[in-house]
Amino acid sequence: MDDDGTRGVRGSSADRVPGPALPPPPTTPPRVPAPAAGPRPGATPVEQYPTRPGPASPAEHPAPGAPVDAWLRTPRPPQEPGVWRYGYTPPPPEEPEGVSNRSLLVGALISLLSALLLWSLWRNGYLPYRLVPLKLFTPGEWWNPGTSGGPRTIEGSDALTVYEAILFSLLAYGCGRIGNFSELFRRHVADRGQPFLALAAAAAAGLTQLLVWKEALPVVRPVLVLVASVAGGEIYQSQTVVNVIYAVIAAAVLYPFARLGCWRELIAARRGTAAPAPDGTAAASAAATSADQWPELRAAGWTDAADTLTAEVRTGRMNDVDVARLRHAWALATRRPDRLAPLAEAVLRTGGAAALHPSGHRDLPRRGARHDVLTGQVRIGRCADDPHNPYVRRGTGLALEPALLGTSLLAVGPPGAGKTARLIRPVVEALALRALAGQAAVLAVGGAGAPLGPDDAFDVVVRLGHPGSAHDIDLYGGTTDPDEAAAVLAEGLVGDVGSLDSRRAATVLAQLLGPYRAAHGHFPSVPELRELLDSTPAALAGLRASLEAAGHHAMLRELDARSRQAGGPGDPAPALADRVALLDRPAFTGFFATGPDARPFSLRALGQHPLRVRVDLPERGHAEASRLLTRLLLAQFTAITAARTDTTLFACLVLDDATHAVTAETVRGIRRLRSVNAGAVLALRTVDDVPETLHTPLLGAVGCTAAFSGITTWDGKRFAEAWGKEWVETREVAQHTVFADQPFTRALHALRKLVTGKAVTTDAVTVRQVERERWSASELAYAVPAGHAVIRLATVEGEHAPPLLVHLDG
Repeated sequence: MDDDGTRGVRGSSADRVPGPALPPPPTTPPRVPAPAAGPRPGATPVEQYPTRPGPASPAEHPAPGAPVDAWLRTPRPPQEPGVWRYGYTPPPPEEPEGVSNRSLLVGALISLLSALLLWSLWRNGYLPYRLVPLKLFTPGEWWNPGTSGGPRTIEGSDALTVYEAILFSLLAYGCGRIGNFSELFRRHVADRGQPFLALAAAAAAGLTQLLVWKEALPVVRPVLVLVASVAGGEIYQSQTVVNVIYAVIAAAVLYPFARLGCWRELIAARRGTAAPAPDGTAAASAAATSADQWPELRAAGWTDAADTLTAEVRTGRMNDVDVARLRHAWALATRRPDRLAPLAEAVLRTGGAAALHPSGHRDLPRRGARHDVLTGQVRIGRCADDPHNPYVRRGTGLALEPALLGTSLLAVGPPGAGKTARLIRPVVEALALRALAGQAAVLAVGGAGAPLGPDDAFDVVVRLGHPGSAHDIDLYGGTTDPDEAAAVLAEGLVGDVGSLDSRRAATVLAQLLGPYRAAHGHFPSVPELRELLDSTPAALAGLRASLEAAGHHAMLRELDARSRQAGGPGDPAPALADRVALLDRPAFTGFFATGPDARPFSLRALGQHPLRVRVDLPERGHAEASRLLTRLLLAQFTAITAARTDTTLFACLVLDDATHAVTAETVRGIRRLRSVNAGAVLALRTVDDVPETLHTPLLGAVGCTAAFSGITTWDGKRFAEAWGKEWVETREVAQHTVFADQPFTRALHALRKLVTGKAVTTDAVTVRQVERERWSASELAYAVPAGHAVIRLATVEGEHAPPLLVHLDG
């Protein structure tokens, strides 16, 4: 792999990159055995990865301790942006606002008492014309004369018995519907689960059986009458037949309670034999189980390679990073058919260690968050059960992935709100895992000591100002074009100075960088650039002599133009020299080298290789220099990623503190990142750390925003404006005093006021649709609990989620 421009310059370790600056020796042998020796001559780039395995920690999946094959088969259904898809199950449908338990119990009791009263009146003959419907459909000789006359014959008595049973069934059904006994049963019995449900159903079944056989409920006699009318009375001469009929009645009474109590399911669960799944579920399960058998390789005809990987997965010799890396390598190889055979051979030879990351590592030394490397998601929290959140999102996990980070993310919160520990570090960790899978490159920038991850979790660690740093930073971004280098360097040096035009500053730098590179073959170092910007006579004279000796007349004209403009009104050179002086300090001696032997790390390598890079800035002793370097790295990243032609590798810049790093040009660059498969994560203590003129453009340039607990109302107002409004339904209740006209009514109202102490009023309810802010500035400042954040997400395809209140547990 071409690693030009990626090597460090400090110490003996500058001859091999990527790799950790000072990797510690492994304390335990790796889990995966070492593969065969190096790649064959003429191998494809997929095979050119080093085959020595790195420290592969035990597979840590979203469900700790789960085998890789089970993790691989776990469903990941497509969901809305930010939903943690691993093993996602949709919530039950939202239930409408029901009546209270007290109202439900009172209504059921009233319905039951009313039914008992009606049945008592019926049985005792207090209801007139109760037999008229029956007499209309039966012969008249069965009944005594008159509307209330009873049965005269045995047939009339039997008909009355069946008639009463039918009326009792209708009365019981109506009582159950009016009293809403089904909802009462669901709330207080079914929702309590097993075994309470089965025991309650058994108790109700026993009580019902007792009432049936005591003939308190009209069941037995009507059944006997109907059987006799169909089969004849002689059927009861056989005791066996009678016993069978009684058994059928008992079973029929018992069956509904068995269904309500789920006795069959409970017995099956106790015996360990679950009921068979429906056909659709079985088919979906069968399709899911094939995920660990590498169907994409089998479909291409590489059955032996698929069998090898299947055995590796099932025996625990592969982790989740290996699976994601090999899947990505196979997807890349399918675009170039000449790579398929070498990749399959590498799989047969080394198994899960094929197509390794250049560092040889197969996992991070440790993980602090929950990751699903297959989808690239990292879980950072859980949506709170809050009215601001939609019902379907309450209680679901919230995750970030490259599709979201590609729109860039801005996190704002005061110190101690948890930006670094609960958001920045999980994101860096997820991107590092993606880099090990060959799918991403990450540059994490923070102060010295920031908890962005251990050194052995990165390929390149740059400690600016630290004498033991094995790597350096290229101030010019690895470019050879003086104009491009001048534009990016000017943005980093004076991009935050509102009174200074960065284009004029770029012109001044180009007038010096071009002649110097033409004369010496490289750009000037920091002390040399400072002397040129200060227009030191000796420096300018030496440069002029070198140009004249080499015959660079065009560059002499550039230098002459700079000499004429030096010291004039509005000359940006003094401001540039003052900013360069921040880097020309004893602590940075030996850094930012540009000589022929210097090969500092260049951000241009991020767009070509899956690197994991961390830059530690000396914020404590050199705060202004750290801000300058942060601004420079942001400007270089936006310029380099926007100019790359191969965008298959996702590149992301993570700034743990972006104070005074955002400029007008970098805002425009951040807006272009989503179209080149790149993104930036910026953390701020307050939006006021950005110039006021850039507040609105910055919030409009990023697709994802996070407001942590503790922000001010001024910051909350900006987020509320950026998130917009929504239509909500409001209910306004107005109470109006009732004035009675009749003397008796006035007396009743006076008595009620005397008892309650309140006047008689009526409520006037007004329901309307109004447009309100999703989150107001006051709510963001005072209603967000500690450890929470309000996060709004959007994807590069244009999908978006509303601002969600999230409990951060990343």
